Amino acid sequence: MYEGPIQDLIDALSRLPGIGPRGAQRIAFHLLDAPEEDVIELADTLRRVKQSTRFCEVCFNVSQEERCRVCRDPRRDRSQLCVVEESKDVVAIERTNEFRGLYHVLGGSISPIDGRGPADLHTRELFQRLADGEVSEVILATDPDTQGEATAAYLSRMLRDFGVRVTRPASGLPVGGDLEYADQVTLGRAFEGRRAMFEPDPRPAQAGLPHPSPAPPDVDRPPT
Repeated sequence: MYEGPIQDLIDALSRLPGIGPRGAQRIAFHLLDAPEEDVIELADTLRRVKQSTRFCEVCFNVSQEERCRVCRDPRRDRSQLCVVEESKDVVAIERTNEFRGLYHVLGGSISPIDGRGPADLHTRELFQRLADGEVSEVILATDPDTQGEATAAYLSRMLRDFGVRVTRPASGLPVGGDLEYADQVTLGRAFEGRRAMFEPDPRPAQAGLPHPSPAPPDVDRPPT
């Protein structure tokens, strides 16, 4: 145990994901040995990132503007919507160059252990985006772990009334891992060979009219 600000810095660093007490200690002493101007620049960068970065008003991806660059791009295929847990997953998928649709960032996954349910995610906004009928396929690209699979299963059930094709990336992704850690080739092949979880009702609408768009379901009350 160290005294004062040094221990405070180690404690703060150890709360970051993937950094344990020993790693936090190494980083803390690296910062102590670094030139003062480098440390000040780092602190200033952290402050500017926190103050200037926002979330896209449409898809909840990180952005510098009200809408992220993907949502602003008129060349994107608006009939395909890829649902991911975090913004870092958007970056991983974009690197594959296999997907040209839009995204929807949930902001996490369903995790009863952590007290996080569907209402704590951006699920209601997802259903609202589907209500206009522009999207024909929803790709559930949540992580291939227990929470991600549970989230995908829940959303698949809730999306049945929207008349969209629901798919999931093909097997080949490391089970229990995060999407961001999959290599580009593996992730690209998983998207290319994605499997259907649910197909829309092929029956034509009555009297030549389109099927009415359903109201967003109550995400606070999971289906039985």
